[in-house]
Amino acid sequence: MSRRARKIVKRVSLDPKYNSELVAHMIRVIMKDGKKSVAERIVYGAIDKLKEAVEKDPAKFTKEEKAYTDPLEILSASIDNMKPQVEVKTRRVGGTTYPVPVPIAPNRQLSLALRWTTQYASGRHGMGMPAAVAAEVIDAFLGQGSVIKKRDDVHKMAQANKAFAHYAWGNSNG
Repeated sequence: MSRRARKIVKRVSLDPKYNSELVAHMIRVIMKDGKKSVAERIVYGAIDKLKEAVEKDPAKFTKEEKAYTDPLEILSASIDNMKPQVEVKTRRVGGTTYPVPVPIAPNRQLSLALRWTTQYASGRHGMGMPAAVAAEVIDAFLGQGSVIKKRDDVHKMAQANKAFAHYAWGNSNG
């Protein structure tokens, strides 16, 4: 076995309908028990619901003098809104465990945002999963909702433990 470190090559898949890496990642996160067609139906249904919401009330989707009309742009903007910047990891120093705030890698930010979206969408009762995912995305776009609250809680926890930031040495991934 070679001792030389090999560069990890990530294979990027695109979804067939929108040719988007983000949509493909969202499908993979929503998928349960290998049922990809069900996950695709949910995500594409949520995108259709976003399109309907834009047509119904276009003024709602204006941010900083930019009007968002494409549902994929809205999805991307709302996921950017959901991404946490820092999180708290525990470090053991001299027999004591400290919660240390550390910055989050971009791929983990995306994974957390999509995982939280799926978690809170499945917790919404009284509507189908495509409508629930679309509602979470719209709420996140508007800066409200469960996912934004979760992100703010993670940021508050990191802010509260800023005093232990000097323990964040070496590998910040674990």
